[in-house]
Amino acid sequence: MDDAFALLRLQVEWGADEAIAIEPLDRLRPAGSHPEPVLRAVPPAPEPAPVGTAAERALGLAASAATLDALRAALAGFDGCALRDTASNLVFAEGDSAATTLIVGEPPGREEDRSGHPFAGPEGALLDQMLASIGVDRAALMLTPLVPWRPPGGRPVNPGELAVCLPFLHRLIGLLRPRRLAIFGGTAARVLLTPNAARRRPARGWTEVRIPGLADALPALALPGMAEMVKTPAVRRDAWAGLRLLRRALDEELTKT
Repeated sequence: MDDAFALLRLQVEWGADEAIAIEPLDRLRPAGSHPEPVLRAVPPAPEPAPVGTAAERALGLAASAATLDALRAALAGFDGCALRDTASNLVFAEGDSAATTLIVGEPPGREEDRSGHPFAGPEGALLDQMLASIGVDRAALMLTPLVPWRPPGGRPVNPGELAVCLPFLHRLIGLLRPRRLAIFGGTAARVLLTPNAARRRPARGWTEVRIPGLADALPALALPGMAEMVKTPAVRRDAWAGLRLLRRALDEELTKT
């Protein structure tokens, strides 16, 4: 205490007999007026860093979505997949959410990317014709691509992109709870089915697919991709065999209701 008092007395002897405020004192301001408070800008708090890998975050986001709208919003806000930054539009599932059949297609192409709708353009028109041949309208089904964004230039989707997109597809299937899947295209078949089942020709019948979160396996048909069928009409014979099996399953479903 004595040392502090001695230092204070020394400053007074040196002429430092007035306290210096943080802000300068305006001695020309009229008496009784008060200076406006000085508002200092407070820098915003930094955004918290994402926790976990992109695949782990995708899994958590997908699991937390309780509805299709919530799942779409989660996908739209997810920044863990670089495909989102290069795609023009998010391509989400469309159709009748109460449908018992879910059609899963290849990653979006140019037309799907431009429109934001699955199975668009010439490939979508061919699908509509094929479904009409068995008396089915696409509006009575649910349709979705394997991943929700088009890879740049239409290149194949890579394993890292699949790892962050698949949890959302699995959750979509879990929310819809369809009775069967129709899988169009080799990429979608290889991802969702076992290697032997992915190579199965449609004429050989149904196979099964296991979806995380679902207790029971789902019957599935592996069909040629729409782009392949547009370019190679001969491939449509395999698709026709699969569509007849789908029609038979729908008819059996009607007789049970």
